[in-house]
This record gives sequence, C-alpha cells and structure tokens, in this order.
Amino acid sequence: MAIQPLAYRMRPKSLDDIVGQTHLVGKDKVIYRMVKAKQLSSMILYGPPGIGKTSIASAIAGSTKYAFRMLNAVTNNKKDLEIVAAEAKMSGTVILLLDEVHRLDKPKQDFLLPHLESGQIILIGATTSNPYIAINPAIRSRTQIFELKPLSVADIELTMDRALADSERGLGTYDVVLDEDAKTHLATASNGDVRSALNALELAVISSEPADDGKVRVTLEVAEECLQRKSLAHDKDGDAHYDVLSAFQKSVRGSDVNAALHYMGRLIEAGDLVSISRRMLVMAYEDVGLANPQAATHTLSAIQTAEKIGFPEARIPLANAVIELCLSPKSNSAIMAIDSALADIRAGKSGEVPDHLRDGHYSGAKELGRALDYKYPHSYENAWVDQQYLPDRLLKAKYYEPKLTSKYEQTIAGVYEKINQNKK
Repeated sequence: MAIQPLAYRMRPKSLDDIVGQTHLVGKDKVIYRMVKAKQLSSMILYGPPGIGKTSIASAIAGSTKYAFRMLNAVTNNKKDLEIVAAEAKMSGTVILLLDEVHRLDKPKQDFLLPHLESGQIILIGATTSNPYIAINPAIRSRTQIFELKPLSVADIELTMDRALADSERGLGTYDVVLDEDAKTHLATASNGDVRSALNALELAVISSEPADDGKVRVTLEVAEECLQRKSLAHDKDGDAHYDVLSAFQKSVRGSDVNAALHYMGRLIEAGDLVSISRRMLVMAYEDVGLANPQAATHTLSAIQTAEKIGFPEARIPLANAVIELCLSPKSNSAIMAIDSALADIRAGKSGEVPDHLRDGHYSGAKELGRALDYKYPHSYENAWVDQQYLPDRLLKAKYYEPKLTSKYEQTIAGVYEKINQNKK
C-alpha cells in the first residue's frame, strides 16, 4: 500500500489540533461553537489551496464522531453520492467533504438538496473560488459560507515542528536537523500553503542521506530544491521578504520603473504571486489613487489573468501593470482623507446624525421628527441642494484635500470646490 503524503497523515483529529483559522475554530468562534453544541449545519469553506479546508472538515468529523466521507464534485459521479446518502440513512448523519464544490453539476446538485434539507448529509464544500460568484444559489442558500485565510509563517513553522516530533504520523522516527534558514524558507516561500510546506519537508528528509552520526540535515539548498522555489535570502525572522515588498512599493511610489521591475522579479523568482497581487492592488489605490483611477482596474485585470495562467507567463500581465503604476501620476488624497476621518472618530469626535438624515421608513418616525426636512437632491437643479450632512460637532470638518497631479483629480477637485463655495 502506498504511504500517504505527510500533509495527509498530519491532518488534525479534532478542532484543538488545528493551526491557524482562529477566527473560525478558535475557542468561542463560530465553528467551535457549532461543534461544541453539536448543532452542525452545511457550510462552504473557501480560500487558497493548502490552508486547512480539508483539515477543518476532518477535525469537525473527529470532534463529533460522525462518519466522514470525501468526494470531488468533478471526478466523483452521482452513484458515489447515492452511496453516501444510503450510509447517511442507515447511520443517521454523514459529514461529506465535497472538494471543488463550485463545479457541482445540476443532476448531482438536485440529488443532494433534499438530503441537505433533512440534515442527513452535512455538506462541507471546499473551493478556491468566490462562492458568491461561482456556487449555484440553491446550494449557497442552504449553507453557511466561511472564508479561510492563508496561514502565517509562524503557523506553518509550528505545523512543521509538530510533524518532526510526531513519531506515529510524522517524521519523528528520523533524527532531523532542520537549518533555521531552510525552515524559514519552507514556511515563507510556500505562501501560506501548509500542504506544500509539509510535503516539501518530507521530501527533503527522506531524500537526504543521514550523516555518520545518524542525523538527517536539511539545508536551505535542499529546501529550495524540494519546494522548487528559490530563497529570497530570508533571515531568521523573514525580514528580508518584507524588505523586498517594501522596496517594491516604494519604487512604484517613486516612479522608478527599473527598480520596481527588479524587486517584482525577485518576488516572481520566489513564486510569490499572492504577495505581488496584494501589494500591487494596495499601490493602485494608495499611491496612484484618484490621479489615475483606471490603473486600479487594469491592475486587478492583470492579477486575475496572472492567477489564471500561472507562472512563468504570469510575469507578462504583472509587468504591464507595474509599469503603468510606476508611470502614472500619483495621488494619496483618498487614503489621507479616510485616515483623517478615522482619526476624528477614534478621538471621540462624532456626534448625532442630523434628524433630517435619519431613517424615516418605520412607524412612528414622523412623530420623532425623523427625515421630515430632508431635501431630495435629485429634485433640484444639477442634483444638488445645500443642506447639513455632518453632525453639529463636525460642521467645519474637512478631510479631502485634492492633489492636482492629474487632469482627472483636477476635474473632481473643481466640482469639490464649487460645492464648497455654494454652501451657505
């Protein structure tokens, strides 16, 4: 019988064994409460690969002692679903992990629905696609939807430590010396994918010859070979990785195309599409902002294309987008405006919503004076009328300060100025 991969063997047996996803499985969080109360409902778990969707499903089954079955919406047929349904009818309840649930076809869906309604099958659907877009409404309306987050470097390092210490399911029978830079590389370059990190660790251990003292040493070079991603010279705390990301954004902000391409190239060489994508979207709104609003749309389109085609071709749309970001006019007026508003709120400067702006769509609102004097802007010329919107305490507050670095923001700045002049 083939030996299952390390990531499979190390799947948690209960919720207490899960690393990460504390916003869902931590004590007193939603999935933890469901299991504790033994009131499970069908759910969709979505997020990037290798972050714990299957682990959470198997841990729920282990914590509740229900039968647990795993199927794939694409490769398994309706007959396989019928077998699960028959087992559920006999045993009372079966937890079904259905991978790629977003690709469930109509015949399989129609078969599943009544069993979900009756509660005999508790569906845990796993998907990397946004369920609000990719999953049929009939399934979506019968499930709770939970988003999983990529695991942190610390989470992945903890999982590897557990695997190295576990003699029953892990690599505890080997005397392993895992170099710190190798450990950091496996945890960082796996981009939050613990499955990738664990399987690379196992390959590194079993493919390395023990030294004369019987120890198996895993070096950075070995880790790079087994993960098939080069190190960015991370130090013990992974600071170099964040230094590259910081330099990447500052180069774009400073309109240095060549420097930006260099730092993005280092991230591409490490296979870090997740960090590149996130940072580019931030830059599009934080640094370019209202100076070139189309840059954000172009950046998102480039990222979506990169995700679909993968590396090495993904470098092409990414390069297009980063060059546009670099050479676009820059404006941070939007982030400065919202941060200024938040600063007032956090300092306790808020005040009551003016009565004429309050909700008037309920019985008794009129008697309370709600929405009585509200002026509907569309009833006035140019869809504008002078009336108070800010609370009394903030009547003179001014958060948005336009930057005149582009024709677009010059245009909206002109509208902003005209409105301010027309106010009483």
